[in-house]
Amino acid sequence: MAAKEKFLTGERPVLAAFVGGAAAALITLPGLGVGSLWDNSETAYGEVAREILIGHDWVVLHFNTVPYFVQPPLYFWLGAFFALLFGLTSFALRLPSALATIALAAMTGYAVARQAGTRVGIYASVILSSCLMMAVIGRLAIMDALLDLTVAMAIFWWFRGLETGRDRYIVYGWIAAGFGFLAKGLVAPVVGLLVIVPFFVWNDRHESMALPTARAWLLGLIAFAVIVVPWPLALVWQYHLFPLEKLFGHYTIERYTGVIENQSGPIWYYVPVLLLGFFPWSAFLPMAVVYGFRQLQALPQDPHLARLVRLAFTWIVVPLVFFSFARTKLPNYIALEFPALALIAALYFEAVVRRAGARSAVISASFVPLTIGAVALAIAIFMRSNEFDSTVSRLVPGLIAMGAVVFAGSLLTALLLALRADVRSSPYALAITMLIAVDVLALAVLPHTEAYKPIPRLAAIINRERAPFDKVAIQSTSGGNALLFYTRPDVAVLAPPGGGDPENDGIDPRVAICGAQRAWVIAPKKRPAYDPTYGRRRRLIATDMNAALFLYDGPLCTD
Repeated sequence: MAAKEKFLTGERPVLAAFVGGAAAALITLPGLGVGSLWDNSETAYGEVAREILIGHDWVVLHFNTVPYFVQPPLYFWLGAFFALLFGLTSFALRLPSALATIALAAMTGYAVARQAGTRVGIYASVILSSCLMMAVIGRLAIMDALLDLTVAMAIFWWFRGLETGRDRYIVYGWIAAGFGFLAKGLVAPVVGLLVIVPFFVWNDRHESMALPTARAWLLGLIAFAVIVVPWPLALVWQYHLFPLEKLFGHYTIERYTGVIENQSGPIWYYVPVLLLGFFPWSAFLPMAVVYGFRQLQALPQDPHLARLVRLAFTWIVVPLVFFSFARTKLPNYIALEFPALALIAALYFEAVVRRAGARSAVISASFVPLTIGAVALAIAIFMRSNEFDSTVSRLVPGLIAMGAVVFAGSLLTALLLALRADVRSSPYALAITMLIAVDVLALAVLPHTEAYKPIPRLAAIINRERAPFDKVAIQSTSGGNALLFYTRPDVAVLAPPGGGDPENDGIDPRVAICGAQRAWVIAPKKRPAYDPTYGRRRRLIATDMNAALFLYDGPLCTD
C-alpha cells in the first residue's frame, strides 16, 4: 500500500496525462458523429470548412460564397482536413473539438502532476474531462475547445517559466498563444496575459519569481509573429485592411463593447453558467475555495501548494470579471477557466484523502443526488401535467437512464467519503458516472432529437429534385445555416412578405422568386394573410413539423 501511495503522489506526469486523455476520449468520442449538425453555429462553421474544399481556397474563408472575416482559420482548416479524411460528416467536423478536449485534459494532468503529484494531476484531469461544459464543448463543431486548449497551454507554460526561470517555457507559451490567436483571435493572448501577469504580481509578494529575460521575450514574440502574421498578411494583400477591420474591430472589440446578434446578459450572467457547466463538481466548489483560502493563510506555508492556489484563484477570478463586463455574452466564453476550477477541486480532494475523509466533502457530495432527485421530480410533474407527442416520449427512457446513473454514482461517491472505506476512489466514482451519463446521452437520447430538425430532411428533397439553375431560399423560419450546409451555396434569406429590413430580415422575396426559372423556398407552414406569388405558381411540396417546402415555377413574374 505504501508503494502504491508513493507511486500516486510522486511526479509521474505522463501517467496523469494518459489517464486524463483517456477519460476525455471516453466521454467525447462515443457517438461523436450521431445526428446532423446543430443550427446555427455548427452548421455555419461546418459550411465555412466545406467551402474551403469547394473553392480550394485555404487562405480566404467563404460562407455562402462570400468572403468570411468573422473568425480566424484554425478550426476551419482542421475541419476541412478531417473532412478530406473521413468525408463531410458530423464526425469529421466535430473531431477537432474532441481532440482538443482530449489534449486539454492530458495537458492539465501533466502540468498539475509536475507541481502537486500524480494523484492530484489525475484528479484534475478527470474532473475537467467529466464536467458538463467540457463534455458539451468537446462534442460540438465549434472553435472553443481549441481556444480553451491553447489558453491553458500558454498559462501553464508561462507559469512553468516564471517558476523555473527557463526561457524555453516562455517561448512555448507564446507558441500556444499564437495558435490560440489562429483559433479565436486576440482573446487567446489577452486572456493568457490577464491571468499570468496578476498571478506574477501577487505571487511575487510572497516569494521571488524569475522574470522572463529579454531573450525569452524576443524569441517568444518572434515565434508568436511567425505563427500569427502570415494569414492576416495574405488577407491584407488581397483585400487591404477591410478583413482586419471586420475581424478585430467589429467581431472582437465591438463584441466586447457592444451586443452582437442579440447575445447579451446581466453582469452576473456567468455565475449560474459556471455552476451548471462545472456540474457535478460544482457541489464541491465552495469547500474547495474555502480550502484554498485556508492554505494561503496557513503558517508555515507550503510554497508549491500556495503557488498553485494563487494561480487557480487568479485564473478563476480574472476571466470571470473580464467576460462579465463584456456586453456580448455566451456560455462557452467562460469555459477557458475550467482547468483552474478542476485544479482547485483536485487540491481539495487531495486534502480530503490525506485526512482520510472530511465531513464537508460528504455534505457536498450529497447535494448531487439530492439535486438530481429534485430535477427528476420536477420533470415528472411537468410531463404529467402536459401532453407530449410520441417523439418526446421516446426521449424519456434515455433521460431516466442518465438521471439514474448520475444519482447512483453520486450516492456512491457520498458513501465512499462517509464510510472512509476508500476515499481516494471517490472522485473516480463520480467521473465514471458522468462518463456513462454523457455516453447514454449521445447514444440513446440525441438520435431521437433528429425528429426536431426539419431542415436537413427538407434539404434532402431539394437536393433530389432541384435542377442546375434553381434558386434555394428560406423565409421567416430558423435554419438558414442548416439549409445552406445541407444543400449547396448559395442560399438566400428572404424578408417576410411585405418587406423588412434588408440588413437584418433578408432580401426582397421578389428577387429570389423571380430571379430563377424555379425557386425552392422553406417557410412556415402557416402562411400569412399577405403572401404574394408575384404571378408565379406556388406548390406545396412537403411539410415537416412547422416548416414547409414550396416550389415556385411556371410563368415569369408580373409587375
